[in-house]
Amino acid sequence: MKSIRRVMAVGLVGGMMVLTAACNNNNDGGGSAAKADLGGGAASAAPSAAGTSAAPKTSQAVVSIEPKTGSVDVAPDALKVGATGGKLTTVKVSDKSGKEIPGTIAADGSSWTPSAGLAVGTSYQVSAMAADANGAVAQADSSFTTLTPTALAKAADNVDNNATYGVGMIVSVNFSKDVKNKDAVLKGITFESSNGTEVKGHWFGDRRLDFRPAEYWKSGTKVTVHYHLGSVEIAPGVYGSDRDEPFTIGRSQVSTVDAKTHKMTVVRDGQSSDIDITSGSDAHPTWNGTMVIESKEGVVRMQSSTLPGMTGAPYDLQVPHSMRLTDSGTYIHGNYWSDAFGEDNVSHGCVGLKDVKGGGDSTSMGKFYDGSIVGDVVIVKNSSKSETLDPSNGLSGWSLPWASW
Repeated sequence: MKSIRRVMAVGLVGGMMVLTAACNNNNDGGGSAAKADLGGGAASAAPSAAGTSAAPKTSQAVVSIEPKTGSVDVAPDALKVGATGGKLTTVKVSDKSGKEIPGTIAADGSSWTPSAGLAVGTSYQVSAMAADANGAVAQADSSFTTLTPTALAKAADNVDNNATYGVGMIVSVNFSKDVKNKDAVLKGITFESSNGTEVKGHWFGDRRLDFRPAEYWKSGTKVTVHYHLGSVEIAPGVYGSDRDEPFTIGRSQVSTVDAKTHKMTVVRDGQSSDIDITSGSDAHPTWNGTMVIESKEGVVRMQSSTLPGMTGAPYDLQVPHSMRLTDSGTYIHGNYWSDAFGEDNVSHGCVGLKDVKGGGDSTSMGKFYDGSIVGDVVIVKNSSKSETLDPSNGLSGWSLPWASW
C-alpha cells in the first residue's frame, strides 16, 4: 500500500507542475485561454511542417543563350536567345558600361532578337527568364566578348552634316575596301525622312553604293542617313563603323538643256525662265540624260590635252563658275571666249552660259551659279551624242529606271 500511495503522490505533483507551467505562460491569469492558444498552435503546426517538406516546382521552360559563357571572338550577329517549354518574359543584354542593348521578344515568346548587331571588341552580359504554363520560372545567363576586327573599311559619302541639297541629290557611298557582303551592308545603311520617302540603294561595282528615291525629293524634306556598319562584316574580318548624317532638301530647281534650240529652261519652285546656252559640238557632243550638280568648283583650269580624241584648236583656259555634272568631265560653266549662245553648239562637251573672264555676278552664268546648289537637276536632250549616259558617271542614277535601281 505504501508503494501505491507513493506513486499517486508523484502523479499529483506532476499534475501540479503542469498546471503551474500553464498559468505562468499567461500573465493575465486566463488559464483556459492559455490552453486554447497551445491547442491552436499545435493544430497549425502540422500542415506547415508538411509544406516545408514539399519540393519546389521545377519549370518546364528551358532558356537557351548562344554564345555560352566565356566565349571570345564572337561575331556581332551571333547572339541568340530562345526558350522551349515556355515563353520568354525578360531578356537583358548590356555591355561592360551597363548600356542596355534594345531588342524584341517574338510574339510567341520563343525567341529574342536584338534591334541591331553588337559592337565589335566589346564584352556583354546576358540574362534571360522564361515561364512555363504554370508560371514556374527558369533563368539562364551568359557573358562573352565579341571579336576584334582584323581591319576596318571606311565608308565615305558625298553629304555633309546639316547641309542643304537639291531635289535630285543622290547619296553616293564609297568604301575603302571591296565589299563582299553586299546585302548585309545594304541593310546596315538606312534612311529616315520627315515625310516617309522611300529610298533604295544600287551597287555600282564592289565599292560604290548609291541611294535615291523613286522620284525627286520633295522640297523641305529632312533626311538622316543611319550607318549601322560597326557590326557588319563587310568582307572577311573587315568591319565598318556607325554614324548618323542629317541633311535637308532645299527649294526645287530642275534645268533642261535643249541642245537643238540652244536654250536652257530653268524651273525653280514652279517658276520658269529661259537662258541662251551653247552645248557640245557635233564633234564633241554633250551627254543626253539626267545629271545632277555634284560640286560647285568656281574657276577650273580646262585643257584640251586632257580630252581624249580632241579635235580642233588646242586650249588652256581658266573657266569661271564651273559646276561638275559628270566624273568624266562634263560641266555647266561660264564662257567668255564665244558668242554662240542661243545660236550654235561649239563646246567640247560642256554646257556654256555667257560670262566674263574671271566670272561676273550679273552675267547669265554668274546668276545661275549663285542660285544653284549641289543636288540640282540638269537634263540634256536633243544632243547628237548617240551613246547612253552611264548612270554611274557622276550622280546620273536618275537615268536608270526605278525598276532596275
